[in-house]
Amino acid sequence: MSNINKQALRERYSPKPVPKCHICGEEMTIQRISASRITYGCTGATYDDIGCHYAEGRSIADDHYEQSRVTVVDVSDPDVLALLDENLQLLREKDAIEAVALALRDDMRQAREQLEAAEKRNAEQREYYEGVIADGSKRIAELENSETQLINERDAAESALADMYQAATGERPEWSNMFGFADAVDVVEERLATLEANQSQTTPTGIQLITEAIGAHGYIVGCLLQGRPDLALEESRKWVSAFGQAAEIVSAQDAAGIKVKGE
Repeated sequence: MSNINKQALRERYSPKPVPKCHICGEEMTIQRISASRITYGCTGATYDDIGCHYAEGRSIADDHYEQSRVTVVDVSDPDVLALLDENLQLLREKDAIEAVALALRDDMRQAREQLEAAEKRNAEQREYYEGVIADGSKRIAELENSETQLINERDAAESALADMYQAATGERPEWSNMFGFADAVDVVEERLATLEANQSQTTPTGIQLITEAIGAHGYIVGCLLQGRPDLALEESRKWVSAFGQAAEIVSAQDAAGIKVKGE
């Protein structure tokens, strides 16, 4: 049912207004009712507690009254009007519900967009932190490997220097806070200086052996200073016997009473 039809129904079934007299303009009164037909007339009379009073120049059933009479067709129906009012209320409620539904739809769309954005942001953050954790784990592993390597290199350097020290002195070094790597190197250098000083009193084979031992010592010390204990260990193991033989030569010379050159 369109709004135009409902408006027409409302106008049709609404009570008709009381007509006014076309002669004097006063509101007329009902004179007769027959079904849907209502006859109005302008009597010129007013009523109070005393009784009926006619306007000046008026009387009952005068010409004015006869000329003013009019019949109005009134098919007003309060039930139809009540149904129209109920229908209007339902339409208003329907519009309100639709407005709420539209607002909820917009809110849900906005919430969904915010949720998707949050999920995307969480995924990006999760990917970032997973990368950070992976990089951190990799770095920790590298540091652990580096620490292990440093420990191995330190042990290798200690072993190489101990072998060199033993070859030069015939004894293993006893490491402590009072005797460290630098002290061992000083002892070996001092021993090799003694070997070099005694070269003039040594056989050609002994001289060659001492010279090679001195060269090996310089190479080994250089490897240690350059942070290559692996090469120092390899070289010291190769020349440990040469250091030992050189030390034996010096010990034999000491036992025979041969003096160092220049004394």
